[in-house]
Amino acid sequence: MLPRALTNVIEALGRLPGVGPRTAERYAYYLFKTNPKVAENIADTLSALHSGVKSCPVTFALIDADEEVSPLYSDDSRDKATVMVVEEPLDIYAIEQTHAYKGTYHVLGGAISPIDGVTPEQLHIGELVKRVNNDNVKEVIIATNPSVEGESTALYLEKILHEQNPNLKLTRLARGLPLGVDLSYADQITLSAALENRTNL
Repeated sequence: MLPRALTNVIEALGRLPGVGPRTAERYAYYLFKTNPKVAENIADTLSALHSGVKSCPVTFALIDADEEVSPLYSDDSRDKATVMVVEEPLDIYAIEQTHAYKGTYHVLGGAISPIDGVTPEQLHIGELVKRVNNDNVKEVIIATNPSVEGESTALYLEKILHEQNPNLKLTRLARGLPLGVDLSYADQITLSAALENRTNL
């Protein structure tokens, strides 16, 4: 019933995560009826995406294609002796928005998940072990997600890193109740973590 060009856009947008058929239709129709320059700008930025972005060879964070390493690693004001390990590159930007961390990062590229076929060998764990030695790292902060996969990955990292460097300080981001949430709305996993990570007053 719809023109082929519009249908093609709907199908393309529908492949994006979290975008259902109705949302894809609304997006496509909006792009059609709005100023053509909006669609042209989106098309131009998308076409330049893969050529303009690459992974840092040290931290595996996303960087501009003309950069050699991540600015968060090359910056002399960053503490290379402290490394925060995250699952995905975008996790870095969530941490950076707090302005509370001055160390460096290491992106694993996912989490161990046998069900999804993700093994430790597919993650940047070997590179992390090398960094700990090369940069004389004193502390590794494990900031994987509070999921089954994230916990499994954290335990694996703890085992591997302690085997290689018994004196290395390993810490985990605290988990528990977020500020402003009533106890009655918290799920059992969150409450359990809050009890486990309780602090002295």
